[in-house]
Amino acid sequence: MARIIGAVACSHTPTIGFAFDKNKQQDPVWAPIFEAFAPVQRWLADNQPDVLFVIYNDHVSSFFFDHYSAFALGVGERHAVADEGGGARDLPPLAGHPALARHIGRSLVADEFDMSFFQDRALDHGVFSPLSLLCPHKPEWTVPVIPLQVGVLQSPVPSARRCYRLGQALRRAIESYPEDLAVVVVGTGGLSHQMIGERAGFNDEAWDREFLDLIGRDPERLANMTIEDFMQRGGNEGAEVIMWLIMRGALDARVKTVHQNYYLPMTTAMAVALFE
Repeated sequence: MARIIGAVACSHTPTIGFAFDKNKQQDPVWAPIFEAFAPVQRWLADNQPDVLFVIYNDHVSSFFFDHYSAFALGVGERHAVADEGGGARDLPPLAGHPALARHIGRSLVADEFDMSFFQDRALDHGVFSPLSLLCPHKPEWTVPVIPLQVGVLQSPVPSARRCYRLGQALRRAIESYPEDLAVVVVGTGGLSHQMIGERAGFNDEAWDREFLDLIGRDPERLANMTIEDFMQRGGNEGAEVIMWLIMRGALDARVKTVHQNYYLPMTTAMAVALFE
């Protein structure tokens, strides 16, 4: 039987990937971010998961608003790097895990989630930016990835409660897979930021720290919030943290926070957390 051995939550800003590619690990501005991801990288190396299930949102790189599903599961064998306007990053493609992905898809549909599915679509910084800091990738990535794209950019957005319930269904799906696999669930996005409108440049550190506390200790409270609540507290784009609730729903009601870090260097608050 497959099992979830832990979960990672992290921001997915494109700037993290740019800093990695430009070897900014020792730069005073960027060093705290690389240091924050290092314990998670070590944990992954020590625990050797067989699959990463990565929850992200596409930034209109491979999906467009003419068909932007609430939940789209990648079931292909290979996931290339998307060109987001400045050329694709020099990274190898990710291997998928089609057998587990198809099983999860069937299970989620049986659990009354109306899923979309994709193959042969490139993945953008929502996946590759944090993975650059989490996993070795030369000459190839060391672990297969199953991507779940969540439609948080176009109204109507899935509710926080719906995301939390999807995480609970995801756990049932993974644990019903007959092969002995160790799975780590990765939730990406956020924290507080707003890129448009009168509040462009908005952050709220107090809310970010409250959210980081609640995601581990009291996710039900977060699941009861509306999308408008998240936008008011964390900014327009900060509402994408509902993707963390999918990750959290896949875990036990009580979890151990192994590592957590918060850093606000610029327009987007950046965080990483590790749960067992």
